[in-house]
Amino acid sequence: MGAAVTVVDAHHHVWDLSVRDQDWITGPDLQPLRRNFTIADLAPEARQAGVDRTVLVQTITVPEETPEFLALAAEHDLIAGVVGWTDLTRPDVAEELARLRELPGGQYLKGIRHQVQGEPDPEWLLRAEVRRGLAAVADTGLVYDLVVLPDQLPACVKAAEALPQLTFVLDHLGKPPIASGEREPWETAVRSLAALSNTVCKFSGMVTEADLASWTVDDLRPYADVVLDAFGPDRLMFGSDWPVCTLAASYGQVLATAEELLGPFDRTRIFETTATRIYDL
Repeated sequence: MGAAVTVVDAHHHVWDLSVRDQDWITGPDLQPLRRNFTIADLAPEARQAGVDRTVLVQTITVPEETPEFLALAAEHDLIAGVVGWTDLTRPDVAEELARLRELPGGQYLKGIRHQVQGEPDPEWLLRAEVRRGLAAVADTGLVYDLVVLPDQLPACVKAAEALPQLTFVLDHLGKPPIASGEREPWETAVRSLAALSNTVCKFSGMVTEADLASWTVDDLRPYADVVLDAFGPDRLMFGSDWPVCTLAASYGQVLATAEELLGPFDRTRIFETTATRIYDL
């Protein structure tokens, strides 16, 4: 992508294994991720690709991570927003969200995310205490990122219907089974979610849902086409999912692949203005 085009990367991570373990990095497939990935590693690649702002997203469910990310955002002009974590089920969640916004860099807190994909209950989002927490997220003026598996999408639809005041951002297209080539029931569920006006989708995470070693753009295209049709450019935003993407592609490859998949779609909105608006960057 040419340098004249402004790009927001709406989804990436960083971690330092000397600070704390990333206990989800297990098994041989994920072994390349078992090292430190810092903003200093990302910045040169992002700048070279024409990215001038990013959104840093939580990785693990510990309370210490979000304050660290907010402080990092205050130090690095590349990071324009943070999607952090807090325990949505705690009775004082509203007070905790207010506390986070008062911390150094607190103005960079733009959203909250929980590893719903790791919850054994497919309807975890519909629990009364979780819905109360989600309402507090909305009251604070933040958005909620959904990292879910396809079988959890129906609960996402119900949650978004129940909380129209909250913007839900679907990460990684809802993790469709690209490697197997199957489309259902993912497609029906993701279209149901897209039918709700308070939902947005990240154009991210596709290469790692495909065959890591042999994926092609044509493997991704049917899934990309579904969300392009269902959400449209005003409710789609590009995300690299760096460094997880490096299991299958370089940062530059992920961006180039997104460009190819978008074809005639409005790239300015998908690469810049949707993320800027939704995350109030």
